[in-house]
Amino acid sequence: MDNAARARQRVLALFLPVAAVLYVSAEALNPKGTDRVITSMATAFAVLPIAARHTAQLYVSGSLSILALGALAVSYAAIAALVRGRGSAVATVAALLGGLGAFSGAIVNVLVGVNLAAAGSAQMTQQAAARFLVTTFSSVPYQGFSAVYFLGIYAAPALMGFALWRSRSVPRWLAVLFFAGLEVAQQVASLGPVGVVLFMLPFAVAMVLLAARIWQAAARPAGQPQPEPAVVPVSSV
Repeated sequence: MDNAARARQRVLALFLPVAAVLYVSAEALNPKGTDRVITSMATAFAVLPIAARHTAQLYVSGSLSILALGALAVSYAAIAALVRGRGSAVATVAALLGGLGAFSGAIVNVLVGVNLAAAGSAQMTQQAAARFLVTTFSSVPYQGFSAVYFLGIYAAPALMGFALWRSRSVPRWLAVLFFAGLEVAQQVASLGPVGVVLFMLPFAVAMVLLAARIWQAAARPAGQPQPEPAVVPVSSV
């Protein structure tokens, strides 16, 4: 691996902890009760007063969510580069699904966070704002991007965790931690900063440890194999 390739791999490694920080920050700042799919007027009327009180917070959390999902898409590609031999094809599929899911999730979060903030602060009646939100969330583009997003949420972590497990490129407990941590992190609701940090901590730890593995892989000379566990010889006396 030449110096340019090492530099690229280390840049990719940095996306993992950045994605974790952005993801945790976005969920921690998200106002309670706003992370809901608004497909009825009743839900819209319940959410709009919260959005009106926390407009700036919604803009920040929504923007961080978009950045977090972009960083997560790059992180999938970086993690896939760790997998060699067995599991490499599965890792490639996982990176593809993860990237598409994160891209679709970014678009969904524009509607969930940014549009909600705009509707909550717009100079219009609550009836008109509610109708706008229900129409947006019921639209065909939203439904399509949501389907791809949720496919990525469930399938990509499972496939990447399996690829890491099968390839033994990292300890198997780390593959399990990545899968479980990311699945939990993607389901965390607006629980407030403390609750969000506690639930998303395993995901953040897994991303930091995987980033360290990618960084170390960039430092190895070309052709040097992955270190294997030492085998203790057995005496035949």
